[in-house]
Amino acid sequence: MSEDPDSEKDGRPHGVAPHELEEHQLIRELETIHRTRHDTLLHGSPAALAAHNTRMAELEGEFLRRHPERMVAPGRTRDGARERH
Repeated sequence: MSEDPDSEKDGRPHGVAPHELEEHQLIRELETIHRTRHDTLLHGSPAALAAHNTRMAELEGEFLRRHPERMVAPGRTRDGARERH
């Protein structure tokens, strides 16, 4: 049986390491992974879901590392959510 040409030798999911991505590439990767999340959750194999979980965590972690002071919308905090009720 031949090896999958897209597989990673180090056991990482597919894709460039997040710290190697330029900012616009990181944002594009995040948009893509968030867009495909629901379908992967509902219909992906256990391996696909595990890879998706890992990749999403890596990408989100890199975004947060780069943007520790990102703007947080008041409605996305516990206090803000309580004020809506």
